[in-house]
Amino acid sequence: MAEQTVNAWQRTIRGRVVIAAILFATWAVVIEAQLVRLQVFDHAELQMKADSQSKGLTRVPARRGDIVDRHGQVLATSVDADVIFAVPTEVDDPAGTAQALCNAMSGCAPGERDDIAEKLSQPRSFTYVRRANRVLPEDARRVAALKLPGIGFIKDTRRAYPNSELAAHLLGYVGTDNIGLNGLEQVFDKYISGRDGRVLIETDNHHHPFGRAGRAAIQGATLQLAIDQYLQHLTERELHAAVEENHAAGGSALIMDPHTGDILAMANEPTFDPNKYGDAGPDSRRNRAIQDVYEPGSTFKIVTASAALEEHVMTPDSLIDVSGGLIRLGSRVVHDTHNYGVLSFTDVIVKSSNVGAIRIGLQLGAERLGRYVHRFGFGTRLSPDFPGENAGLLWDPASWSQSALASVSMGYQISVTPLQMATAACVVANGGELVQPRVVKSITSSDGVRTDVTPRVVRRAILKSTADALTSIMEGVTERGTAKAASIPGYSVAGKTGTAHKVEHGVYSQSDYNASFVGFLPSRQPVLTILVMIDSPHGHGYFGGSVAAPVFKRIAEPAMRYLGIAPTGDSQPVLVARQVATRPAVPSSAAPPDAARIVRTATARPDAPGVVPDVVGLSAREAIRVLARFGMTARVSGDGVVLQQEPRPGSTLDPGAACTLALGRPAAVGTGPDQRQ
Repeated sequence: MAEQTVNAWQRTIRGRVVIAAILFATWAVVIEAQLVRLQVFDHAELQMKADSQSKGLTRVPARRGDIVDRHGQVLATSVDADVIFAVPTEVDDPAGTAQALCNAMSGCAPGERDDIAEKLSQPRSFTYVRRANRVLPEDARRVAALKLPGIGFIKDTRRAYPNSELAAHLLGYVGTDNIGLNGLEQVFDKYISGRDGRVLIETDNHHHPFGRAGRAAIQGATLQLAIDQYLQHLTERELHAAVEENHAAGGSALIMDPHTGDILAMANEPTFDPNKYGDAGPDSRRNRAIQDVYEPGSTFKIVTASAALEEHVMTPDSLIDVSGGLIRLGSRVVHDTHNYGVLSFTDVIVKSSNVGAIRIGLQLGAERLGRYVHRFGFGTRLSPDFPGENAGLLWDPASWSQSALASVSMGYQISVTPLQMATAACVVANGGELVQPRVVKSITSSDGVRTDVTPRVVRRAILKSTADALTSIMEGVTERGTAKAASIPGYSVAGKTGTAHKVEHGVYSQSDYNASFVGFLPSRQPVLTILVMIDSPHGHGYFGGSVAAPVFKRIAEPAMRYLGIAPTGDSQPVLVARQVATRPAVPSSAAPPDAARIVRTATARPDAPGVVPDVVGLSAREAIRVLARFGMTARVSGDGVVLQQEPRPGSTLDPGAACTLALGRPAAVGTGPDQRQ
């Protein structure tokens, strides 16, 4: 009996063991099957889901290359900044996190908090909260102190323009994606932008971002411009003052090297700060010097005169009857401002007689005049550096009526840009060649390979003898003609004024004019060509001679001092030789003592607020007094007048900073070709 009981119990145990073994085996098979499914059949899908929750691959913009002036002074650069990003899948409270971020970032723009909350609510592994161009250092510190789940930082760069408005229209600006949106930043973006990198961001089991790996970014190339920072500052300052003084709608001014086509300065009014380009309207951001067209008026007579001299239609002494001060062209009557009677060809240009210019044009004829208009570069885009350049408006000469020919002869019924007009004046200044304007001198890659942009002569427009004859005539314009206000003691100046009715809605305005002056100096060995155009002046007159010519003088006179160009006349103007890396400094002993008897008096025109004033040429006492007015101290070395200063004139002002002044005796400097920059 007992034995039967034991056997039964053993059978029960064995049955239970078998059942347990079967259950365990079944469980093991199920587990193994599940593992096989997860690790083999569903592996790719699950891996993708895991990566999407814990990893994010994002683009790291390359550091943009610098843009510098002809002397290496930085005009645009990139500075380190933080990017605030989020891993939305790790954010528990999107709305609360968005509110906390806005509070830490000194508030958000209207609707920005809701946009951030929406981004944080999406099932994504990465999203930007704020890009580098909008994250201030104090904002980043406050956000980091919150230690918000799913919020992290990436080091990036943002574009900075240390001189604020200086050369804004040339430089352009950069958007949030580090892409150039205007100006040279856009035109040369493929060189400046470099090559982007890639960064892989992972999160740990506590939802904290960690780990950065990927491809490194390659910095962009450095762009060196023909622009001179000081001349740019000077041109902008004087143009701004002229627009304000004359209650004008705007204006443009350019400085060019007539031999190389280098654009040393290009200024426009109104202007803007590229650091805050979103605050400026389209009118302020427009580069008027290359985009706006206007009828040049009498400045265009240099083309008419060149054609007549080149084609031997007239000589400088030919007599032209402008009696009555008017000319009839069918039902149309054109008047002069004065009744001159009979004028020589020279005096037609010197006194800017419209009747005389028309008679010259009628003798030339449409075909010949049209040919020279083309030779001087009108009706075409001149520079590859400005893809947005306006070609102007030039009708086919074959379709010109007698009235149209008359209009073109005196600078009407043709639309030009300020750049085109300045380039045309360079033709006369350099002896007859049309040079291609350029603003970029070289491009240097991040590995140090430099590519220079070679100056280019497009074609010969007129003979040198024609250019010389016209230069003599244009000298008369500033000596005894319509541009006496452009004359500079000690320097020979050649130029031409222009005053033209402004076209509004297809009709000539009777109250708005474009006043302009274009000239070059020293006239027989030109170093600079300068154009000034003032749009709709309503102050002290509207003629080019009274509005634009004085601005030319206020730009040209300090420019001559700055470049160290010796006077060409008997009188001794202010002169300060500037040492530059491209040529050795002239020792003071090279000039006779009386050649350096020049101490510049403090200018009555104040420098713009927020920039370092120009004290070159002042005595030490005067320079210290000027710097003190701007909240700066001075460190002086040497004796005499200020020859050099650091920081350079026009740099961003840092109140309380010291300005180092190098004093000495200025020396006369020759004016040969080696003086050109």
